[in-house]
Amino acid sequence: MEAQPAGVRLLEDVRRDLAAVSLPLALPTAEQARLEIRNSVAQLDDYVLPRYRSLDAPLLAVVGGSTGAGKSTLVNALVGHPVTRAGAIRPTTRQPILLHHPSEADWFDDQRVLPGLSRIRGTIVPGAATPAAAAGPAGPAGPSTDSAPVTSLVLVGEPAVPEGIALLDAPDVDSVSDENRRLAGQLLAAADLWIFVTTANRYADAVPWKLLLNAASRDIMVAVVLDRVPPAAEAEVSEDLRSMLAREGLGAARLFVIPEVALGSSGMLPPETVQPLKAWLRGLADDAAARADIARRTLHGAVRDLGRRVGRIADAAAEQGRAAALLGDDVRAAYQDAGTRIIDATKDGALLRGEVLARWQDFVGTGEFFRSLEQNVGRFRDRLGAFFRGEPAPAVQVETAIETGLHAVIVDEAAKAAEDADQRWRSDPAGRQLLGTDDLSGTSPGFADLVAAEIRDWQAGLMELIRTEGQDKRTQARWLSFGINGLGAALMVVVFSMTAGLTGLEIGVAGGTAVVGQKLLEAVFGEDAVRRLARTARDDLSSRCRSLLAAEQERFLDRLAPEAGQAAVGLAEHARALTRLADAT
Repeated sequence: MEAQPAGVRLLEDVRRDLAAVSLPLALPTAEQARLEIRNSVAQLDDYVLPRYRSLDAPLLAVVGGSTGAGKSTLVNALVGHPVTRAGAIRPTTRQPILLHHPSEADWFDDQRVLPGLSRIRGTIVPGAATPAAAAGPAGPAGPSTDSAPVTSLVLVGEPAVPEGIALLDAPDVDSVSDENRRLAGQLLAAADLWIFVTTANRYADAVPWKLLLNAASRDIMVAVVLDRVPPAAEAEVSEDLRSMLAREGLGAARLFVIPEVALGSSGMLPPETVQPLKAWLRGLADDAAARADIARRTLHGAVRDLGRRVGRIADAAAEQGRAAALLGDDVRAAYQDAGTRIIDATKDGALLRGEVLARWQDFVGTGEFFRSLEQNVGRFRDRLGAFFRGEPAPAVQVETAIETGLHAVIVDEAAKAAEDADQRWRSDPAGRQLLGTDDLSGTSPGFADLVAAEIRDWQAGLMELIRTEGQDKRTQARWLSFGINGLGAALMVVVFSMTAGLTGLEIGVAGGTAVVGQKLLEAVFGEDAVRRLARTARDDLSSRCRSLLAAEQERFLDRLAPEAGQAAVGLAEHARALTRLADAT
């Protein structure tokens, strides 16, 4: 039976996309979704992909169950001699042992199934409690301990194991060791069929039933071994367990009862107690069609269950995307508001208060100059030309005052935006988790220097605008006589000259300031050119401010994972495709 290439490609795509999903936000569904991702990727690696690629491989029967249920004793009885450790010390099964017919070693020596576990080739030593380990294809691996993760799988070729079926002795599902419980779940998820071992006084325990219900959801074949049953209670206990299995969708599970008997001198069960289970396994091994049916049935259930898991993960990823978008919108809104306030400050005349006004008045002259201008605007060019041929205060002082005022506005508004964004995130559990102990409520280090450099670049660009506009021979002499810095200062004043934000005497002063700057520029370039220059300079300043703020907000946005929302779309499609693949399996 050859695997369909399209199916393998789909499963590989699902595995790749699941491994790439990031769910960083502390949402109620996140932790469960992360666990679903880990379990789904593990099952794809350990079972679904290997089985889909090799439908003819021997069935893997995993023997699992509760602590002290007698799993290892059962495995030893099935092969007729001790191969795994059994005893009173818990947990007993620390190193998983996979028993297979010697002719089928190639199926398990490589990393086809359970690729995360290295291989150790074991041999049976007569009288030993466990197989002696030799370095396998993956290299040597030391013995595991209760506290250290198990990283290897012992492989034992055993002639008593029928061809077509391999037995894997798993750790306790309710082990006192966290690592043993995790490994038990991993091995059971890699099984084609379960041999689930429980006892007369433990068969209703919650942990085993959780795993049995998982088996029911995957439609995996289950054989339940009810161990150490007192003869007097066999009928009652067996009937009760069968009723429980039927209620939970496991009515088709085979039930094997092992009576409570004394073990032999080597800790072995009498052969007749396991003969029904042994015969059942032998019958499956001898029936190729039955084995293929079990493999397809389990694979169908695993793929369908995987589709449901991927659907839930897609929902969680979509929720992460929505939450990330909301957090991102909060940040962008805070900085967009800051940008609007900065631009408003450049339009309403607020930047012409204080030092800028003083330096500009020093530059253009005294109050007498304004009175003269108001009385006779027609003589403006002559008076202004005479003024600039005198000894005015350096225009660079105006530029510096404007730079200082503009710098203060930008830095202050950026700080307010950071504080606003920080407060919005800290009011949300997901935002708090992203921020952690970091304080982003102020501007980033070096931001003030970046603002200063950007303003100077804007001023330099403004000067270049004037040079370009004055290249015409008719205006060149005039703008050269006024000076590039003087015209630049005048253009900056015009850019900031709207008076909506000023009151009282400031309106008259700022208004006069704007008239002087505008008339000076119109005298050189003409009215249309001045409007164009002012509009270009203002647009450039707005763009630079927005860029500064956009760079600042990345401190927040970089912590988000917007790809989660994008991944949700692909995962949702994968979930639908897996359902179709399961139906075709």
